[in-house]
Amino acid sequence: MQPRPDVLVSPKDSSTTSPAPLIEVRGLTVDFVKDGRALRAVDGVSFKIGRGETLCVVGESGSGKSVTALSLARLVPSPPARYVSGEIFVDGRNVLRMSPAELRAVRGGVISYVFQEPGAALNPVFRIGNQIKESLRLHRPEVATEAEVLRLLKLVGIPAPESRIKDYPHQLSGGMQQRVMIAMALASQPALLVADEPTTALDVTVQAQIIDLLRDLKARLGMSILLITHNLGIVGDLADRVAVMYAGQLVEEAPAHELLERPAHPYTRALMNSVPRLGAGLERLQAIGGNPPQLGSFPGGCRFHPRCPKARPVCAQEPPALAEISLGRYVRCPFWNE
Repeated sequence: MQPRPDVLVSPKDSSTTSPAPLIEVRGLTVDFVKDGRALRAVDGVSFKIGRGETLCVVGESGSGKSVTALSLARLVPSPPARYVSGEIFVDGRNVLRMSPAELRAVRGGVISYVFQEPGAALNPVFRIGNQIKESLRLHRPEVATEAEVLRLLKLVGIPAPESRIKDYPHQLSGGMQQRVMIAMALASQPALLVADEPTTALDVTVQAQIIDLLRDLKARLGMSILLITHNLGIVGDLADRVAVMYAGQLVEEAPAHELLERPAHPYTRALMNSVPRLGAGLERLQAIGGNPPQLGSFPGGCRFHPRCPKARPVCAQEPPALAEISLGRYVRCPFWNE
């Protein structure tokens, strides 16, 4: 079991026959500075997203998922954030070395975001048609027309877009607001769509509709998707690969079907066991004991060991490396198979 260096390409990925990834993150480390104290939010995270691939990043609140996703376009405000180390390559260009003008071209033009809670992300005093048209003016001014706005609304499944184009956000349901957010993100024709908790606060039926929409858009437009979620129940419907984060670190990465069928890291297994299953006959769900650690108070050794049922004395002393246990599968636990 060989540890994966945080900032090096693994041998299997260095083949000259492998296509260059759209996104490559190497050893990303991000701190938040508060009262002169550096609080580590993301610690040595590395991953890739291929063209046309969907990567799903899962983990509990505070695990560093959103900070990692926002860092792809350097959207984390600095200060208070500080990019300590690492590299973020978008189409082969290092985002952390880009000028403000280059960053503006990447934001929206290459990477578009669908943020949490569309009701809060949409401007309440502007009609949805005008908000979509604003995105078109910024990135595709030659087609910033009402006809293109209608096309985008139809693309994301808004019924009767000719009448909805003049609605304000409060006149739409949560599911329709999310579709409008996706239309705004697609207006710039991005190569990567980052969907941060796109099904939060939506009922189960609407959640399924949004996931179906993302799957359909990926197939039709050929774009890549980075899906951020804490809900493993939607991972199997969309993801090609899954990355699991805990306390700012990547603890497991694997093809989606392998991870869902055979989770390796104790934390991944605990997440899987906490998902309700039809016909399981359990009186209570298997909750994960304890609470995730707060920024600045990560335990020594393995950060999951205070909550881990497999923890041993050595787990509190030695930080485990992220090791490749099979081709393309990584786990941060030396006792994963015991």
